[in-house]
Amino acid sequence: MKRVALTALLLLSFFPLNAAAQQNFAGQQQTGSTTNSTVQPAMTPLQLAEMRADILMARKLYPEAVSSYEHVLKQEPKNAVLLNKTGVACEVWGQNGCAEKYFKKAMKADKQYASPFNNLGTVEYVRKHYKNAIKWYSESLQLHMDTPATVYMNLGYAYFADKQYPEAMSSFQQAITIDPTVFQRPGGFGSIVEERSTTDPGLFYFFVARTYAQLGDAERAAHYLKMARDDGYKKYDSAKTDPAFSRVISDPQVQRVFSTVPELARKPN
Repeated sequence: MKRVALTALLLLSFFPLNAAAQQNFAGQQQTGSTTNSTVQPAMTPLQLAEMRADILMARKLYPEAVSSYEHVLKQEPKNAVLLNKTGVACEVWGQNGCAEKYFKKAMKADKQYASPFNNLGTVEYVRKHYKNAIKWYSESLQLHMDTPATVYMNLGYAYFADKQYPEAMSSFQQAITIDPTVFQRPGGFGSIVEERSTTDPGLFYFFVARTYAQLGDAERAAHYLKMARDDGYKKYDSAKTDPAFSRVISDPQVQRVFSTVPELARKPN
């Protein structure tokens, strides 16, 4: 019994259960307490089926997860959260057509649910349809969501890939202002998909360094400037005269990037 409870708790950090399932799960956890005399009702078969699908996702068994979600959707075909989860499972599995289908169904089921709008943007980004990705990310941001920093970051990636650099910088700055660690979190899949691939890593890291520098974050500016340098971006030392770096350029962490020669650049004796 303890092992089942631990599995469920780990799962909640990956994919949140629906509200009714969360209440039932919490109630079941409390029934063993002598101070709680109220016994909560058991989870319904559909809630259990959804939990099994979530567990399959957590175990990276994506085809099985899709099949399990689809089984639940036969009973709840207009459940936007379930439709979105199914789309995420399809996308992680590499089935972008399937993902697009379920994200659009989720959007139709609940026009105020922001996650599928963002997630459809990630599908278009993978297809290199960057303007379409920008459109969906922008629409997602117009709706209420709990993680706008992630969407601003995704939007910045799309603008960057489309070579709209000022717009990319603005999006990155908004993401970092909301959550300074947004670029340092490991990428993952939950109800909202994070984009982590880029078309020009060296230049991309320089732009991220520039964004942190404008906000006065010397430590992170130095970190990403070093990544730009080590990834072969030859103009990384333009930061010395770039006004965007003026707040951090004298910081020892930033200066160290210029004084240390990257290993790959060193010539053998």
